[in-house]
Amino acid sequence: MLPREPNLAPFDGELYWLSPFYAKEQADAYFQRLSEQLDWQQEELFIYGRRLKVPRLMAWYGDEDAHYRYSGVDHQPQAWTNDLLALKADMDAICGQIFNSVLANLYRDGQDSMGCHADNEKELGLHPIIASLSFGDSRLLRFRHNKTRQKLDVELAHGDLLLMAGNLQQHWRHELPKTRKPKQPRINLTFRHIILSH
Repeated sequence: MLPREPNLAPFDGELYWLSPFYAKEQADAYFQRLSEQLDWQQEELFIYGRRLKVPRLMAWYGDEDAHYRYSGVDHQPQAWTNDLLALKADMDAICGQIFNSVLANLYRDGQDSMGCHADNEKELGLHPIIASLSFGDSRLLRFRHNKTRQKLDVELAHGDLLLMAGNLQQHWRHELPKTRKPKQPRINLTFRHIILSH
């Protein structure tokens, strides 16, 4: 049961922006603890014969069997922390589904980024609901429609929640571009439900 917010996607998908979802004091506390407690790593990808460092720090948490493969890398989940479980409970409640994993990204400054992509891996199913939480400095998230090339920009701020649902991942790609503006660190948590294969 998604919230009764305006759908920001003009067509081909659902996109809901709750700003803010957490009040500043609570968001401040989560940002501080997540910064210190999560096992942040800088991954390397093998692209066109070269090893390249991912331009951000990452961590993958979830249920024991919630394995996830993206960008050619297998990710084994680490055990939920208390804070991640508390956040997950809030996301489960507002989305009306049970999330079993979360991808954490730490953008250290304006030069850290995320390339244009869709969260359309088969492990997520055909119409995934993805709950994206932001803590820390604001950053631009840009959506681009696959066919029309229409752009949609969302400036996500401290404590904001963005929900992606419906067939959005089939028709839109999104990115977090670099910026020359001075930026402080930002943490993004994307809660997902991995379809388990047995």
